Amino acid sequence: MADAKVIPFDDDRSRSGGGSRPARRRTGGGSGGRGDGSTAPVSALPGGRLPDDALEGAADPQEPRRPQESPVREAGDGGWDRRIAGGLAFLRRRVTGDYEVDEFGYDKELTDQVLMSALRPLADKYFRVEVKGIENIPSEGGALVVANHSGTLPLDGLMLQVAVHDNHPSERHLRLLAADLVFQLPVVNELARKAGHTLACAEDAQRLLELGEIVGVMPEGFKGIGKPFGDRYKLQRFGRGGFVSTALRAGTPIVPCSIVGAEEIYPMIGNAKTLARLLGFPYFPITPTFPWLGPLGAVPLPTKWTIQFGEPIPTDGYPPEAAEDPMLMFNLTDQVREQIQHTLYKLLVQRRSVFF
Repeated sequence: MADAKVIPFDDDRSRSGGGSRPARRRTGGGSGGRGDGSTAPVSALPGGRLPDDALEGAADPQEPRRPQESPVREAGDGGWDRRIAGGLAFLRRRVTGDYEVDEFGYDKELTDQVLMSALRPLADKYFRVEVKGIENIPSEGGALVVANHSGTLPLDGLMLQVAVHDNHPSERHLRLLAADLVFQLPVVNELARKAGHTLACAEDAQRLLELGEIVGVMPEGFKGIGKPFGDRYKLQRFGRGGFVSTALRAGTPIVPCSIVGAEEIYPMIGNAKTLARLLGFPYFPITPTFPWLGPLGAVPLPTKWTIQFGEPIPTDGYPPEAAEDPMLMFNLTDQVREQIQHTLYKLLVQRRSVFF
């Protein structure tokens, strides 16, 4: 199998999100048309007049011409043919290596056509994710989305990625910062790279932000995702505020994000610490269904989710040396944490039920 082409970060395509150019519509000079794609005016024969219905259908030169519907779309034919042709073309590019990835391994085509398509039913039909405040994520340029972390398994990060892409008018992609364990697991490592995620380090995060990407971070880490069910929706410590320092250096806004619904998908009532140490995991969850029901116990509960993006906190007004000020980083970190916690309590009061 041939190797994929790599997009250098100074390439214009990477700055625009790696999207392909829109296909240009071909306009021919066939019957009833001109070379510029416009419709020829209707004229009467010598000594005759146009029928009334022809006059009514003739285009007014003073009015803008409306695009005509494709006869294929009107007839409803050829839809499956196009899908099959597109799928075969996609497989051919996969086999021949004729696709592009950036230096982090992000494969936009695979993410859009396969990974997002696989996650979308889980977000739309199973968890019924409701998104609020999507307008707080900028349409262009970098931004750091900071969210709470929960759920025993990191499904909240994946649902957050779908929420940003499917609800933002510009269909922006979220590049998550993941823990070392994600990139040590076989298969998961490759999928995470293809989906645009990278190691949670300041260098990678700053580089992505400076390239104008939307970067997501969950500062609670394993402390948040592996906390017991009794501590649900209580934010854990946000570390040393490294995400604030990264945003300050890049001069990008910080967007607080609150996720409600993920805490209840795997109610963690116990932790087999000895087994976790043997397996090299930070924790080994015990829930009301796992491991008692085997693989069936790994199915998440169908809770109702709400994801709300808060008002962005600007960082471009600070001087360059502000990233080295520990007091400023502490204050900004505490501000982001308090905003997320306050929104969580607000959403919890508003929701009618865990499942509806």
